Amino acid sequence: MCREVWQIDRVLLAELCQVSQTVGATRSRLDKVGQLGACVRRLAAYGELAIGVPYLAGDLPQGKIGLGYAAWRKLANVPAAAASSLTLAEVDATFSAIKAEAGAGSGKRRDQHVQRLLAQAMRDEQEFLLRLVTGELRQGALEGVLVDALARAFEVEAAAVRRAVMLAGTPTAVALALHAEGAAGLAAFTLQLFRPLQPMLADTAADVDEALGRLGQAAFEYKMDGARVQVHKDGDRVEVYSRAGNLVTPAVPEIVQRVQALPARQLVLDGEVIAFGEDQRPRPFQETMRRFGRRLDVGRLRAELPLSVFFFDALAIDDDLLIDRPLSDRFAALAAGTEARDLVPRIVTASSEEADAFASRALSNGHEGVMAKGLDSIYSAGRRGAEWLKLKPAHSLDLVVLAVEWGGGRRQGWLSNLHLGARDPEAGGFVMLGKTFKGMTDEILRWQTEALLAREIGREGHVVHVRPELVAEIAFNDVQASPHYPGGMALRFARLKRYRPDKLANDASTVAEVRALLPRVRTSPSRQDDQAF
Repeated sequence: MCREVWQIDRVLLAELCQVSQTVGATRSRLDKVGQLGACVRRLAAYGELAIGVPYLAGDLPQGKIGLGYAAWRKLANVPAAAASSLTLAEVDATFSAIKAEAGAGSGKRRDQHVQRLLAQAMRDEQEFLLRLVTGELRQGALEGVLVDALARAFEVEAAAVRRAVMLAGTPTAVALALHAEGAAGLAAFTLQLFRPLQPMLADTAADVDEALGRLGQAAFEYKMDGARVQVHKDGDRVEVYSRAGNLVTPAVPEIVQRVQALPARQLVLDGEVIAFGEDQRPRPFQETMRRFGRRLDVGRLRAELPLSVFFFDALAIDDDLLIDRPLSDRFAALAAGTEARDLVPRIVTASSEEADAFASRALSNGHEGVMAKGLDSIYSAGRRGAEWLKLKPAHSLDLVVLAVEWGGGRRQGWLSNLHLGARDPEAGGFVMLGKTFKGMTDEILRWQTEALLAREIGREGHVVHVRPELVAEIAFNDVQASPHYPGGMALRFARLKRYRPDKLANDASTVAEVRALLPRVRTSPSRQDDQAF
């Protein structure tokens, strides 16, 4: 465990590690808010908000630093320090140095930075850094909880902080404003052109009946497996931002041209970009994402892989600020400011038969499924609420557990993240398809920890390798090509449905069964093509 270090007059990495463990181990939202609020106050006292708040949210201020899970884990054998004096400033400086490395020998220099950093960190700090770098720091500090913690730390109404974070796109900027000016600092956060908002997110529903039961009459829209974008326009200037808020305008010139042709002088629109094949059916997600990873040969790739955009929401049109208006008003304004070809296919209904028929058309046209949206829903940027629901058919396979990782936070002491494999009858053995930690109750975590430890055959860092005996039924949305696994495939959005004690490993699904679900994906000439923003 991290040491008690709060009395030291500087903020150490060990402090955030300690808070992460404490917050992750409690179910109480109030306790989480209290712990995080106290930590935010200390960060403010020592001028570390710009580093500490992103860490609490599980983010790096530097964004992507060119160092992924495999590269970090390769260096995981660095002996841990017996005691740590790493400050947040030192950690931040190291991450900045790693990001800045380029050119010949940069990979080796990144490794050296990591080795020096890990050598100064205790074992639990090493694990904290690993999860932070790889985006897997699940410590219970979801943004909604962190927003409430900021409100408590600076004694401001939570609703006002929540709105400011929505408009700022990041809790860090809001924390800095609160520290500098208190509640008055929130007035600076308004919807501004060319400052992207976080996208509104959706919950899930099992079927149309559940969606209608929760929403009543609702809007149903095609759910396209493309790239979420937010488009900003002011006169001839048009910028396109990715789901993560990154600028992708140079990669999508046809989208820019289409928005420039719209009559409104100013726009902020939410939509989906997708590539279609010659048969007018959507191409696989990875093909669309090839366009977003390119900076060179954009013209050639545009000719080979043209993109279309479909808008489903409007946040502002000219002088009309729409984010506080209900969806019915926002979509009416969107329809008035665009053409029919610019809009996602959509119906409004309270009839399950009509909604089912619409969902069937979406699937038959090659899309993922449908979205159901409450007509009175307000745009809640960055939040996953019950006003938007996604309905997608899920596949399932019987896969074998090959290894498992120790959990962190509330799952400390339990085996949590399953490594899953399909049976390979031709070559023998199993082919790994990915990992999942989702779908597990406390009862399942306790049971699988005991069952998998009984099958342990070796360890590598926090990974426990096991005899391939346990079969689990795994639900997932689809299969995608992946260079990260030996079989060249990976499951998307995998989650545990149940264990299958009635099945042996020889009864597990085969690689051929999985491959049959894989869409035909054009091989990218460059790994850069597949980088998602």
